[in-house]
Amino acid sequence: MKKRWISGPLLAAAACWLTACEDHRNSPNAPFPERIEFVAERQYPEGIAYSSQLGKFVITSITQGKIGTVDTDGRYEDLLTAPELISGIGVKVVDGRIFVCVGDQGVSVKSTPQSAFKTAELLVFNSATRQLERRVDLDNLLPDARHFANDLAILPDGTIYVTDSFSPVIYKITPDGQASILVNDPRFASATFGLNGIVFHPDGYLIVAQTGAGKLYKVDLQNGNTISEVGNLASLPGDGLTLVNKTDLYVVTGSGSRVAQVRSSDDWQTASVVKTDENGYFQATTSVYVNQQIYTLNARIGEIGAAVAAMNPNQLQSRDYSIQRFR
Repeated sequence: MKKRWISGPLLAAAACWLTACEDHRNSPNAPFPERIEFVAERQYPEGIAYSSQLGKFVITSITQGKIGTVDTDGRYEDLLTAPELISGIGVKVVDGRIFVCVGDQGVSVKSTPQSAFKTAELLVFNSATRQLERRVDLDNLLPDARHFANDLAILPDGTIYVTDSFSPVIYKITPDGQASILVNDPRFASATFGLNGIVFHPDGYLIVAQTGAGKLYKVDLQNGNTISEVGNLASLPGDGLTLVNKTDLYVVTGSGSRVAQVRSSDDWQTASVVKTDENGYFQATTSVYVNQQIYTLNARIGEIGAAVAAMNPNQLQSRDYSIQRFR
């Protein structure tokens, strides 16, 4: 049986989370290349963040159950692993800690019949010691359902919200590690892939991508978690979301073939696509905002989908990946 636990050192550090900010916001304004190519054997990274403490991008691995780093010269290194890290999906780096969503599509070297399509967890690692400090089970909040923890948003007070792609729910985790279901709504359901990317808007609401429906939704945290569709958008099957300056949302879409810059002038009641970059993307998943630029991870995510459909993880042998700047 899985257990939820909080270690002593993390409780002592909880006060730091009250002013949590992503590490990349403190990054030096140094030039980054337009494109970073890197080699990582069978990594199949899904999530990307940037750590100013490490001076590197931080990436997850769907297949290997580990976290790695990539510098601006394209050098990949393993950073950490743990038995609990079955398959890393979305990731954030905040206040010297690495927050990673764990889901399992059955193609990881650590997948088991008990974990495949049944896992939704959040793990927190100390980036200096590489040690696991917190594990929060989410799938036990909705027993006997399919689960896949996908992405997370971290608020300034340390509250965390997590999407589940296989159940129509958004989870809430308090700064002291208590988990609950924020919303459970049929609009988030999908026969394939439902909720995906998530961001927190500083005016008090979440914006989430519903991939299967091709829609963006707003969840108003200050008004009873009211859910409303972001209007005026044609079908936009989003993966990762990155919010910049309240009004601009960068959406990885088109099965990872492009990034759309979506803008709203009415507090995300409606929005429109103002620019699309289609050059340099291949089976991309999500982006990170660093040094006032959007960098998107080319993750070969389509190969994952094919392996899942074939129930054959052995066909996942790629080693070449890249990080592309939005232009």
